[in-house]
Amino acid sequence: MTKNLNRLNLFFKDKVILYNKDLTIKSNLDNLEKNLAFLKDSENFMFKMLIDIYAVDFPGQKERFQLYYLLLSLKYNTRIKIQVDLDELTLVPSITNVYKAACWIEREVWDMNGIFFENHPDLRRILTDYGFEGHPLRKDFPLSGYTEVRYDDSQKRVVLEQIEMAQEYRVFNFQSSWEK
Repeated sequence: MTKNLNRLNLFFKDKVILYNKDLTIKSNLDNLEKNLAFLKDSENFMFKMLIDIYAVDFPGQKERFQLYYLLLSLKYNTRIKIQVDLDELTLVPSITNVYKAACWIEREVWDMNGIFFENHPDLRRILTDYGFEGHPLRKDFPLSGYTEVRYDDSQKRVVLEQIEMAQEYRVFNFQSSWEK
C-alpha cells in the first residue's frame, strides 16, 4: 500500500487522500479522462476495471455533487476512488472511450442524479420510465414523487395522476441535533 501511495503522490501531487486504508484522488474535470487513462494503462497501477460511478448530493454547497469513480486493479489487488466536485449545471466528460463499462453506469447516474455526461453515446433514462420527471437521488426530490399510479375502478384501467404536495420540499437542517 505504501509503495502505491508513493507512486500516486508522484503523479497526482497533493491530491491523494488516505483514510482508513481507503485511497482517494481528488481530480478536476479537465484532467479526469487523462487521469483515468493513466491509472488504467500505467504498469505501476493497472486499474483495468471500473467498478462503479456514484454521486453524493450536498444541496447546501456551491459544488453540489461529489462524483466518485471506483476502480480496481486485479494485478495489485488495490481499489481506488477518483473524486470530482461539481455543481448541478456542469457537464462531465464521458469516459466510455476509456472504460466501456461506463456507458450503463453513466446512464444510471444521469437518471438518478441528473448529472449530464458530455459526448456519451446513448444518454437516456435506464432505471425510471421515459416520462418520469426529476431525478430521485437528489435530496430536493419529493419523497412521494410527482405522480402516482393507481387503478381506477370507474375507468377500469391504470391511471397516472399528479400528486398534490402538502409541502414544497423538505427543509434541510445541517446542524446536528445534539450540538447546541
